[in-house]
Amino acid sequence: MPATPTGLRAVSSALLAMSRPLEVQDVLHTIVASARELLDAEYAALGVPDDHGGFAQFVVDGVSEEQWKAIGPLPRRHGILAALLEEGRTERLADVRRDPRFKRWPAAHPDMSDFIGLPVRHGDETIAALFLANKRCPHPENTCGFTEEDEELLGMLAQHAAIALTNARLYERSRELTIAEERSRLAHELHDAVSQKLFSLRLTAQAATALVDRDPARAKEELHQVAALAAEAADELRAAVVELRPAALDEDGLVATLRTQIRVLDRAHAARVTFRGEGVRALPAAQEEALLRVAQEALHNALRHSGAAHVDVVLRRAGRGAVLRVTDDGSGFDARGVRRAGRHLGLVSMRDRAAGVGGSLTVDSAPGKGTTIEMEVPGG
Repeated sequence: MPATPTGLRAVSSALLAMSRPLEVQDVLHTIVASARELLDAEYAALGVPDDHGGFAQFVVDGVSEEQWKAIGPLPRRHGILAALLEEGRTERLADVRRDPRFKRWPAAHPDMSDFIGLPVRHGDETIAALFLANKRCPHPENTCGFTEEDEELLGMLAQHAAIALTNARLYERSRELTIAEERSRLAHELHDAVSQKLFSLRLTAQAATALVDRDPARAKEELHQVAALAAEAADELRAAVVELRPAALDEDGLVATLRTQIRVLDRAHAARVTFRGEGVRALPAAQEEALLRVAQEALHNALRHSGAAHVDVVLRRAGRGAVLRVTDDGSGFDARGVRRAGRHLGLVSMRDRAAGVGGSLTVDSAPGKGTTIEMEVPGG
């Protein structure tokens, strides 16, 4: 059955949305939201498989954040999800619950009946499974609301989704290589410049030490030179730190930079580290850098000191500004006691960074209760 003009317009809108240069996670969200809108379904989801029988990424649309948290861990690849990925064929069912491959829903999972799912393929490789449930239209009981036309439209979307997802992955890999090369160059320059200054400083200090007793005036001159060299070394370091402002922050913005860094931390640590960006628009450079540095400090504390199993980072729009929240389920601490004792210089640094851009920072923690650090900055 050929696609209707309305359907083709909807596909065109979805393809335009996917054609923008986006991070992989943004592409996944765009695909899922576009598919759900295109087929007028209550729920949509897309899973990207990993190498361990689960999903590296799993994106949903139509499920609230509270529902998603209550559902629990990501699903494993079994039943119909496994069939979509392994057998590579489209499934259109009147009631997914009656399919022999169906197992059960988690307790908080929304109830689903009519179902359509298909693999997203790039060449011979199945790179994701896309599925929708509960067509929002009247249809007789025990029949599937999803039609052959829906299947055709979804197939068209999946073909272009595969291209968009592949391009986004290539873009991310290219950008990560560029960042690594840039950091290597800066590290080499920093080593050369500062090492030379420190070497000169050490030799001058040794000369001053030798002259203290027999030629105090000359020793004083050498000590002045030590001070000058130390100041130059400090200037070199300061310039390097300014240049080390993440290149991705300037090129890709705060959301993409945070997402990339958190993905690396998630791979590097036993704790699960997750990130969500919710409607944040570009902010002044100083505010974006302050938010990034506070997020890095909070993540460092959570991953190194709290014993957390899960660290969640959320960056959301708040009026013209933004709110950053870093939450962990670790050991926590007495936040009031820490403030009174003046300890935890990391917290002091984070508060200073927030205040420096006109923002505020709050810390909510208690022994055994985990920690939440929240920073809010106004818009520019």
